[in-house]
Amino acid sequence: MYTERPSRLAGAVIWTGDGSGRVLPDGCMDLLWNEGRLLVAGPDTRAYVTDGAPSTWTGMRFPPGSAPAFLGVPAHELRDRRVELADLWPLSEVRRLRSRTAKASDPATALENIALERAVPPDPALHALVAALDAGRPVAATADEIGLGARQLHRKSLVAFGYGPKTLARILRLRRALALAGAGVPFAETAARCGFADQAHLARDVRELAGVPLGRLLAAG
Repeated sequence: MYTERPSRLAGAVIWTGDGSGRVLPDGCMDLLWNEGRLLVAGPDTRAYVTDGAPSTWTGMRFPPGSAPAFLGVPAHELRDRRVELADLWPLSEVRRLRSRTAKASDPATALENIALERAVPPDPALHALVAALDAGRPVAATADEIGLGARQLHRKSLVAFGYGPKTLARILRLRRALALAGAGVPFAETAARCGFADQAHLARDVRELAGVPLGRLLAAG
């Protein structure tokens, strides 16, 4: 069973689940707690399908572009990866945080407190970029609006999101489409409203990013 709630860190989400299922790209990165381990889920460019026996997972999902500053690691180094936090931070520090989380009555709150203690102010340019692309604005027009050249925007996106702005726009467009289709909007109308060329274009993107057809994805809930 999966549950989530808004975090006290603006734009972040705290969640718990059994670790099973298909995790879709969303432009975010997560700090994870599972059976005494602290891990990091890097930015996905395609669906991540979990394997192994279900177990209890707790996660802190950072807003798009914000986790690299918290971790001190560029997002592109973690693209499509799940790594131990001890691979990124000093082992002594990770041991202390593992012990603290294990002793907490609520691991979710413990993760949230760790994030709040180390949070840095959001980059206004990144915030504006995500908001514009999530609203369906073209990448080139968005770059002009926030005052960044194409190469500068690409470099900044690699560090913050793990991939370029066009990939981010594509992932955010998929999320918008799934929300509409999941609410019962016909697929053809969903495609038109989200900026796809047609329904076939929507179907191709879903298969490439989610790994399964749209109907099957929605049926799985």
